Amino acid sequence: MIQKNLPLILLLLAASPALAAPGPTTDNPPRPARQATGIMRYDTNKDGFVDRAEWDAGQQARFKELDVNHDGKLTKEELFSQSRTTSDRALERQEAFFRRVDRDHDGFVSQDEFMAQAARNFARCDADKDGRTNTAECRQALRRQPTERAARRQDQ
Repeated sequence: MIQKNLPLILLLLAASPALAAPGPTTDNPPRPARQATGIMRYDTNKDGFVDRAEWDAGQQARFKELDVNHDGKLTKEELFSQSRTTSDRALERQEAFFRRVDRDHDGFVSQDEFMAQAARNFARCDADKDGRTNTAECRQALRRQPTERAARRQDQ
């Protein structure tokens, strides 16, 4: 009887690891890979850090994405087109940010102005000044009080 069922037994033994592993079901569908968000979306080599080259490349791509009319400069509407905020306070902050980034006060943010702000943002997040950062380091740097940041700059 064993000889008669040997092919079936071998097939079951070979398939047993696959049968034992839970597979996707309608109750347990496979999960898609999580899309990186925040600063880590720029981690192109997936080493867990964003270095300055990755950051710059990501910011240049972001500028091109925001510049919907491809004129090489951003209007306030283009810069904040992906913002969903409508509160008066949020709009005031956007206005102040736009004025701060628009260094030549021509009513537009050029790619040079955009990249200069991006460099300031990276420097702020790179708390240990090793040329790379990640979410944890950036969050920690952004939590520091303004007086702590000013004192640290004076020490350097």
